[in-house]
Amino acid sequence: MKFTLSWLKDHLDTTASLGEITETLTSLGLEVDGVEDPAAALAPFTIAYVKSAVQHPNADRLRVCIVDTGKGEVQVVCGAPNARTGMKGVFAPAGAHIPGTGVDLKPGVIRGEASNGMLCSEREMGLSNEHDGIIELPDDAPLGASFAAWRGLDDPVIEIGLTPDRADCAGIRGIARDLAAAGLGTLKPLDETAVEGRFHTDLTVTLDFPADAASACPLFVARVFRGVKNGPSPVWLQQKLKAIGLRPISALVDITNFFTFDRNRPLHVFDKAKVQGGLSLRLSQPGETLEALNDKTYTLGDGVTVIADDAAVLSLGAIMGGASTGVSGDTTEVILEAALFDPIRTAMTGRALGITSDARYRFERGVDPAAVFAGVEQATRMILDLCGGEASQLVVAGREPDWRRSLTLRPSRVESLGGIVVPRERQQAILAALGFGISDGADGATVAAVPSWRGDVQGEADLVEEVLRVNGYDAIPAVPLPRMSTLTQSALTPQQKARELVRRGLAARGLDEAVTWSFMDGRDASWFGFQNSGLKLLNPIASDLDTMRPSVLPNLIRAAGRNAARGLPDAALFEIGPVYRDATETGQQMVASGVRSGQSGPRHWAQPPRPVDAFDAKADAIGALDAAGAPVANLVVSTDAPDWYHPGRSGCLRLGPTVLAHFGELHPAVLSALAVDGPVVGFEVFLDAVPQPKKKAGTAKPLLKLAAFQPVVRDFAFVVAEDVPADRIVKAAKGADKALVADVALFDVYRGAGLGEGRKSLALAVTLQPVEATLTDEAIEAVGKKIVAAVEKQGGTLRG
Repeated sequence: MKFTLSWLKDHLDTTASLGEITETLTSLGLEVDGVEDPAAALAPFTIAYVKSAVQHPNADRLRVCIVDTGKGEVQVVCGAPNARTGMKGVFAPAGAHIPGTGVDLKPGVIRGEASNGMLCSEREMGLSNEHDGIIELPDDAPLGASFAAWRGLDDPVIEIGLTPDRADCAGIRGIARDLAAAGLGTLKPLDETAVEGRFHTDLTVTLDFPADAASACPLFVARVFRGVKNGPSPVWLQQKLKAIGLRPISALVDITNFFTFDRNRPLHVFDKAKVQGGLSLRLSQPGETLEALNDKTYTLGDGVTVIADDAAVLSLGAIMGGASTGVSGDTTEVILEAALFDPIRTAMTGRALGITSDARYRFERGVDPAAVFAGVEQATRMILDLCGGEASQLVVAGREPDWRRSLTLRPSRVESLGGIVVPRERQQAILAALGFGISDGADGATVAAVPSWRGDVQGEADLVEEVLRVNGYDAIPAVPLPRMSTLTQSALTPQQKARELVRRGLAARGLDEAVTWSFMDGRDASWFGFQNSGLKLLNPIASDLDTMRPSVLPNLIRAAGRNAARGLPDAALFEIGPVYRDATETGQQMVASGVRSGQSGPRHWAQPPRPVDAFDAKADAIGALDAAGAPVANLVVSTDAPDWYHPGRSGCLRLGPTVLAHFGELHPAVLSALAVDGPVVGFEVFLDAVPQPKKKAGTAKPLLKLAAFQPVVRDFAFVVAEDVPADRIVKAAKGADKALVADVALFDVYRGAGLGEGRKSLALAVTLQPVEATLTDEAIEAVGKKIVAAVEKQGGTLRG
């Protein structure tokens, strides 16, 4: 929300400085996002007089001008066709920065003639796109004066970040009211007297809504004008609109824009000569179209609030008018419209059609329901003043909604909720200054009648908030929270600690953490087990974010695809967050998910790169489980991974019947549906399924225990059937003697001659770590026999 300081002072009688105003706005909850001071950028530009302008001796399109700046005379070479002797213009001296072009002026020589500064056009000044000639000023413009001050361009522009609940401050009047309540001046009164209609009009307005959509437009007020002249609006109005970034169009349109920002009262004008019959407020029919004022044509769906005549749709209610009935310089008869529109329907229509407008911004937040008639009367006076003509009597359809309500504020609630004692008289004075009707209630309470423009105030706590923010949040004393316990206790639960350990562990493995939406496109979700309609969003923020995510993998895969499209094909991403199986409380799971794509590891001269594979994902999953405290030594691998993984290149990590993780290469069909090139591998670790370690009494075990004796490494090669997992053989060897076998590692797999069809050889390196004494050959031989016997039970035979 933007406004100028002078515009604010049209409503607020104050002597406060700009700094005091901006500081007070922020303390009131209307946080100031920025202040622009155009006078600073235009400070070097002054009003000058062209004493002479003669043809350049060496250039047909240039003139050599002698310019009186008020402080002396300088020579300027100018190429503008309208540069002439005796005119007044805007002069920029050497050294000035030209905002429209970004150039810093320097003294120079142009085709043999010295030039010390320039005469400026509006585009060079950054005022408009006009550059056909230099700015021409009237003869009475004061020589040597600041152009910005003379033109009224030295007015600071303030921008506030408006929260959705403060719809009343979408108009400058509401901002001034808040500042007046905070003691920064007094609110100036408005003239809201009715304008008597001079004639009866044949215009009819009907509200043609079904019973279940009556709230789409409960009130519509129109007035017809005849004999108007729609020329350019006066300079003061154009300057106000330009200052906040609006382009002046014509007097009638500029008046409606003025009231949109000044009073938070969107209005619209129709050229009556282009309207066929009466106006009808109704819901659109599928397939109806509208060519809007933004030069775009929209095809409407079912249920859009429209304003139509007997022939076609003329306007989208609360959002944008149509080009077919737009006013022009030839307009002499006008229909002025002010109405109330349903905020929810307005927001849904604007989002569905992708239209953002100043009217939509205000209607979807809620405008003052009691200001419809006042807005028409105030706009009527301005139209008659600026465009002439005469106004008809009002044409009214519908009625004003019943917005009146009163709330009770107990004086003690300000202290109990806000932590500060504010006297009852002060509470009442604040609420009265904000427009609340104040009366005394039972037991010393205050009864506050809520004003029509404060639709956000619905309960006693809202009244407390109004008192606190106007009284000043800085006045609330800082009070330390009481210590509830003398013992130092961890603020994190074991589950929260485990997540942080997993986060660190995955980052240590070279994965980058990502944070993605908790929802996704339902088409993506369908590839990852989504079947529950209870997870469809009724009001998504975007059409492709309409489903609560059943898995984090689709978001990470798409992120990896975007990286690859930008020249970064080797992605390694992870995210820890919830996934959703159904809409119940138990349907949410905390999952650590990750993906890798491209090559595994950076390129290296000593070894060729290889594509990522399922074993990379398995290692990541085991690393996450280990960080979470799972007994990874007891994990069992099964091959029943979900359908979104590649069959035969994926698996599950189980602890008994409980699935702790999925891992593997993603299915090619899934990658194709997500428009990502493979291979891509991923994992999903279900943190809620990881068993919590049991607390045992006694002394803590040391983190590092070094043996005093030399370890012994022995290699074994076993022949097994092709379908026997290597993990089963490794675990069998490790369990043969738990006291001496410290580690078992698979270092070679052989398939080929000498083994037979459907057989493979697995080579294991077994590390024996003695604890009590150095191992003898007999002891090593005994352990070797145990290992062979354990593997034989799994179907393996020692390779000869």
